Amino acid sequence: MSTETRTADWDIRTAGPADARHRALLLPGGLCTAEFYADVMAEPALADARLGLTAVTLPGFGRTPAPQDVSVENYARLLGRVAAERGCDLVVGQGLGSTVAIEMAVAGAFTGPLVLLSPSFSRNDEAPEFALLDRLGRVPGLGGAAWAVALRLFPRAVRDSLPPGRRDTLAAVLADNDPAFCHRALRHYYDHLDRHGSLVPRLCATALPAWVVRGEADDIGLTDGERRDLDACPSITLVPVPRAGHGVLVEQPARVAAIIAEAAARLG
Repeated sequence: MSTETRTADWDIRTAGPADARHRALLLPGGLCTAEFYADVMAEPALADARLGLTAVTLPGFGRTPAPQDVSVENYARLLGRVAAERGCDLVVGQGLGSTVAIEMAVAGAFTGPLVLLSPSFSRNDEAPEFALLDRLGRVPGLGGAAWAVALRLFPRAVRDSLPPGRRDTLAAVLADNDPAFCHRALRHYYDHLDRHGSLVPRLCATALPAWVVRGEADDIGLTDGERRDLDACPSITLVPVPRAGHGVLVEQPARVAAIIAEAAARLG
């Protein structure tokens, strides 16, 4: 059974037993909210594992109040505190949520296993439409206007890739974002990627167990160098998921739940 709480500051959905031995913090991607974890949270594998679950919308998305500082580093600090307050010893991130999860680990705000769903490790990995929005956003006066158009078009463009029974709900979530906030958040996100070149060495240097989960049809790239570094890192497990694209979280919720349960089992 799951419960949902929306306060003035946080959009949070929880599930699992009150006396759970382990707890997972679930971070959705950009434009998404905790609603994107609903199907995974309902999977029997997680109920059988008696895993406590806390899905948290990154503040600012879904028209939740945004922090003044929307850098990846600040999100890592904020969500690190949530993980500590909620007793979470596993973090699952999707897309931008993966980037935040990696930064939490690098900064020492979290020291447990990570499950990274459809992560982008560098600017070159990202979808071209977001790179275009970033370029337009650096032209004075164009950022907010470009995002206003994108938020009308993008949900329609991806609607057919969403699960049939969930298309209307999830597409509405994607559309319900503030253009000015998205413009600001995307710029900080790309600045973060540009500062580090690739996040793979930073992830590997944490030595934390990490599962990198990618749909085999994901249109988010992975450079040859990143793949070599991932394969060579002893703490990282690459998990390809058939019949899934970038939306592996909603396309294959049973497989994602099984991976989360596997990561939780490693905690003992």
